[in-house]
Amino acid sequence: MAATNVVDSYLDGFAGEGRRVADGEWGLTVPPEAAGGWPLDIGLRLSDGMLRAQAPAAPFDEEIDPWMLLWWNRQTRYVRFACSRSREVWVHADLPVTALDERALDRLLGLLVEGALAVRDYAARRRSRSAR
Repeated sequence: MAATNVVDSYLDGFAGEGRRVADGEWGLTVPPEAAGGWPLDIGLRLSDGMLRAQAPAAPFDEEIDPWMLLWWNRQTRYVRFACSRSREVWVHADLPVTALDERALDRLLGLLVEGALAVRDYAARRRSRSAR
């Protein structure tokens, strides 16, 4: 099955909000109750034989130590964290289209959401410690 068909088919059955934004590009929104209290907007893009998924996991927060994200990157599978110039935390994942099927896409997106939840939980715990 062609990569675009795999993603289209997956999004047809997705419980959240999924949309095709351009040829080879999609967006999906994980609802707040499944994403740590606020929606998680994920972008998907097919390019150069890879499916790239990315999402802004958390806005700038003094309590998020960007160096901690580098340490986390050594422990993750498929998923990695990045920090923008404005210190917004993003979570990224890539999958070769040769390995793409609905199960692999579901796993990739699950790991991406898990990463975003980890960042959001980390920030919330740090804020609660600071408030004490």
